[in-house]
Amino acid sequence: MMAIIIKNLSKKYGEEVIFDNFNLVFEKNKITGILGPSGAGKTTLLNLCSGLIQPDSGSIEGINSQSISYIFQEPRLLPWLTVQENLRFIFPETSVKKNCRHDREIKAMLELVGLGTESGYYPQELSGGMRQRVSIARAFLHPSELLLMDEPFSSLDESLKQRLIDDFLKIWEQDKRTVIFVSHNEFEIKGLAQVVLTFSDKPIQILKQEVRF
Repeated sequence: MMAIIIKNLSKKYGEEVIFDNFNLVFEKNKITGILGPSGAGKTTLLNLCSGLIQPDSGSIEGINSQSISYIFQEPRLLPWLTVQENLRFIFPETSVKKNCRHDREIKAMLELVGLGTESGYYPQELSGGMRQRVSIARAFLHPSELLLMDEPFSSLDESLKQRLIDDFLKIWEQDKRTVIFVSHNEFEIKGLAQVVLTFSDKPIQILKQEVRF
């Protein structure tokens, strides 16, 4: 994947203008955090990047729609499948040999997020933080180049939030991808992102750009 280039993007809902000739470049294999007020249109940007919705005009270049992972605010696990089965679900049905390799990858990933002994649990048997760690594991197991994150830590307490941020960075250091992470929480953004963009309210403009490391 090359850089993601947003050119002259416009999007509105009815008379409400979200983007008006908006331009932005996301660097390859960097974690970009987008900070802005709730309801300003941060999730709309993620949905445009993912192809879930289409712009009214303009373009988004550099994204292969088949190579995107999405971490939502809620884990969105399948309740009738165990943790391991939820993770195995992202792989296509293949040969026994490949399935064995996938199971080894799943086991290693669960160890990495501290859930090595919970692979046989169902989602309802896990805490909220544990379910979100499964979501992070699932996102990284999927062979994606772009990872979109829509306030995945917002419902967690501060200590658990920091643990998940640390877990995420640990995995990302081993498997660097382009990440776009949106939040209205400055602590979350600055704990995770290398590049921080501060958005205005609608229609969105970039008020500030900070390169942290």
